[in-house]
Amino acid sequence: MTAGSTFDGRAITWDDEPRRTELARKVADAVIEGVRPTSAMDALDYGCGTGLVTMLLQPHVRSITGVDSSKGMLEVLARKISETGVGNVHQVWFDPERGECPAGQYHLVVSSMTLHHVADLPALVQLFHDLLLPGGTLCLADLDREDGTFHDDHAGVFHMGLERGYLAGLLEQAGFSGVSDTTAAVIRKGAGDASREYPVFLITARRAK
Repeated sequence: MTAGSTFDGRAITWDDEPRRTELARKVADAVIEGVRPTSAMDALDYGCGTGLVTMLLQPHVRSITGVDSSKGMLEVLARKISETGVGNVHQVWFDPERGECPAGQYHLVVSSMTLHHVADLPALVQLFHDLLLPGGTLCLADLDREDGTFHDDHAGVFHMGLERGYLAGLLEQAGFSGVSDTTAAVIRKGAGDASREYPVFLITARRAK
């Protein structure tokens, strides 16, 4: 089963979880505050899911393309585009397991909570570099390194969070500069004594001109 098909069955109810919508809002807010996107920018949301972050960034850019390997998730995004009538949001399906990758180049590439589902991170970082125009900005949000308790089901999970320093090293090796990080959100899961906090970082970097 591909990663995309794994998420297809969860797409309809994906946005019903308040924790997900709140995380998307905080990630989008951190991107907007840190990058200051403008109406001259074309953006890409890699691993966009149902477009939670995509739609929050939409008013701040000229265009934004959401790409995902789950057709079910993209169907939900397509309905949002239709219902809101926005003309600057596009959605593209691709199959990374076949070596497919999005086309075009962008001023801003964003990816939220996708990295831990990707086995080959160095290859993904290189793809991000290629997707960016010279001087473009990359924003990556994901879990800090954790003990494996965040996911109830580890199918399709290749990393139990990520070390910020490790990711920064991959970015610098791929030719990014100005790498910086902040904590965009803290996810709380569980109740009572079983409650746990999971920080979510936002790492930004710029492709050299």
